[in-house]
Amino acid sequence: MDIFDELEGVEVSGCAVGETEALQKLAIVPVDLVIIDIELKQGSGIGVLDALQTDSGRYGAPRKVVLTNFSHQSMRQRCENFGMDAFFDKSMDVSQLVDYVSDMARQKNSFS
Repeated sequence: MDIFDELEGVEVSGCAVGETEALQKLAIVPVDLVIIDIELKQGSGIGVLDALQTDSGRYGAPRKVVLTNFSHQSMRQRCENFGMDAFFDKSMDVSQLVDYVSDMARQKNSFS
């Protein structure tokens, strides 16, 4: 999270260790982007993706990014079925995720 705090135009709104906590926070604080891990202490990232996809009235329409160690093709496909916007492997793609977030912030700021 410290990496994202250092990016210009990016404000970290929070962090959650479980599905229920994440959804409770997202219902209160609207965000532009959610970074979701598949494996959580309670529930799963798939549950978060599902809720965000099916209840936009409650959660808005943030971009949904998956960052996981479970990067096999079947997991990627499952996440796509739940409306994810991007998929990154924790072991190889963290710098690409940082670039993605930075690019998104630049795009948003150019429209403001």
